[in-house]
Amino acid sequence: MKAEQDRDAIPHDDPYAIFEAWFAAARESELNDANAMALATATPEGVPSCRMVLLKGHGAHLGADRASGGGFVFYTNFHSRKGGELAANPHVALLFHWKSLRRQVRIEGPITEVTPAEADAYFASRNRESQLGSAASDQSRPLAVRGDYLDRVEALRAALDGAPVPRPPHWSGYRVTPSAIEFWQDRDHRLHERRRFVRSGPDQPWSSTLLYP
Repeated sequence: MKAEQDRDAIPHDDPYAIFEAWFAAARESELNDANAMALATATPEGVPSCRMVLLKGHGAHLGADRASGGGFVFYTNFHSRKGGELAANPHVALLFHWKSLRRQVRIEGPITEVTPAEADAYFASRNRESQLGSAASDQSRPLAVRGDYLDRVEALRAALDGAPVPRPPHWSGYRVTPSAIEFWQDRDHRLHERRRFVRSGPDQPWSSTLLYP
């Protein structure tokens, strides 16, 4: 039995390669949004908040980040609550939970803004309705009635008259450059597997260890 358990253990390997394999499996098995992840932020005083966002890029060498250790990219409105917290405290935690696979991945690290060119390219790739919704939204601000927001979307649609929707200057993305990545695999009788990878900087090698569940 011990040999079987050892063979099944999450390997000491490139954590990006492990993530890519797990993410590929999740895209095959999850019913909706395999790229959904919980994003945890905190105020300068340490008050936490958490919400779901979508992963829009990842890898060991990613866009303008090729020289700085890769990362995980998401997009948001910088005027939102999370945007304010990210500006004040540029350290985050991410959590993927793929229930169909009984797996979790936790990621921790600092953030940096993506380049304007990266943000423009991603915004242009979005569905037009999503572009209009983002451009018309004062995200996280009080809204008297939902109809006010929908009216703003329609007013913007009419004003553009079919022209491309410009990316709002306060809508862009962040890249999380991980200092830690932890993989968790559910096992029967709660005899789970956990392996945590850490590094001291984006150009430093990874080290890892198995953890008690």
